[in-house]
Amino acid sequence: MRKTKSARIKLAALLCTAAGTALAQSSVTLYGVADVGVEYLSNAAAKGSKGSAYRLSSGNMSTSRWGLRGIEDLGGGLKAVFDLESGFNLDDGGQGGNRLFDRSAVVGLAGDFGQVTLGRQTTPLYDTTIRLDPMGFAPRYSLFRSDAVLAGRADNAIKYRRSVSGLTVTALYSFGRTGAGEVPGDNKVDRSLGGSLYYENDTFAAGLVYDEYQGTSVAARNQKDRRVALGASYAFGQLSPYAGYRWLNGDVGGEVRSNLYWLGLRYKATPALSFSGAAYYTDFRNSNADPMMFAASASYVLSKRTDVYFNAAFSRNKNGSELGLNGFNATTGAPNSVIPGRNQTGVVAGVRHRF
Repeated sequence: MRKTKSARIKLAALLCTAAGTALAQSSVTLYGVADVGVEYLSNAAAKGSKGSAYRLSSGNMSTSRWGLRGIEDLGGGLKAVFDLESGFNLDDGGQGGNRLFDRSAVVGLAGDFGQVTLGRQTTPLYDTTIRLDPMGFAPRYSLFRSDAVLAGRADNAIKYRRSVSGLTVTALYSFGRTGAGEVPGDNKVDRSLGGSLYYENDTFAAGLVYDEYQGTSVAARNQKDRRVALGASYAFGQLSPYAGYRWLNGDVGGEVRSNLYWLGLRYKATPALSFSGAAYYTDFRNSNADPMMFAASASYVLSKRTDVYFNAAFSRNKNGSELGLNGFNATTGAPNSVIPGRNQTGVVAGVRHRF
């Protein structure tokens, strides 16, 4: 009886230890960014009139967001992962999009083979070009404002990613990029696919990416937008120059043929103070409406989580082009828009906290 009781005690202790180990190998993390500032924009009034916008602006250096990220060790080098991420507006407390997890909603498996995730997630185009932009895809005044698809996400997507010795390979296939796809009997509607190669070491980084998506209806299923982007950066001490190019051949929603070029620099003046600047030029083929954007930023780190910043930018429009500092016009007269054919100047100063 004593031996049996002793064995039971040992077994119970072993199970408790195993449970504690399993618990320690699983985690859920709450994370996020809170970013807000004061912005001025010139020529931001309705078409045909002059006006300037003064406003409190959420998400200037980084989109304000919160998220839940988790990982569970399944044993044998296999892990389960998930990520749920939602954007929000600090100026009014509203939700950033029309869905709860507008930025990410994925679950998947990771191991020596790489990582496979399913759900709504960023495209390889996003994952690669954000690293090739000297402004780092800042929501106010950066590369993706010259082409919003560069910062794209895809619904109903399967994504594979693996990194080996500095080289990252990514591939994605979406059954319905905007949610309009997955039509029975027609798998072309809203289909999207892409792939990228990105290499990075201590001083050099370079990337190449392809992105393609099709029309969002049965009638438009054979329309196709295709993009190729490439770029590189090199660190000379504290100074890093950037250069990149994006080719577009598109028919979805109308024929568009364009080339987008950019050059820029990042400079770390001190451990706390850093600067960045860039120039973006869009060449629309068969058109003289070719806008340019110039942007500069200064950031001062107050702690590991908090920094203050000042951004300034100028958009040059001609021959009716309408590139605002916050993107091409979607709705004339909206707070982010620019009067077609007019230049726009913008400045924003704010604070960003990561948690």
